[in-house]
Amino acid sequence: MNDPSPPDARSAQPAERPSRSARKRSAEAVQRLGERLLTLKPQQLRQLELPPILLESILETQALRSRSAHARARQYIGRLMRAIDPLPIERALAAHAPAGRPRNAKIPR
Repeated sequence: MNDPSPPDARSAQPAERPSRSARKRSAEAVQRLGERLLTLKPQQLRQLELPPILLESILETQALRSRSAHARARQYIGRLMRAIDPLPIERALAAHAPAGRPRNAKIPR
């Protein structure tokens, strides 16, 4: 009520940045995408044409055996993923996905 700007100016201003929840959802989504990349073989990763630092980090993470080191590396990969466009990677993964039944689908009886 005490806003000195005219009503038109208040409603015309677009949101400057997404909400904290939206940013967190986005960060979690790219981290899950990075975790999907960790399941691929090195040859498949090289076909995706990933940025060199991301490819190197994924290959190093795959070699880790410590659970806590693996968790930290997954978070680092998620951080690297936030700096790139995930859409081409998602499309490439969808193209390489098997056409059969998902692994976690129930078998009909």
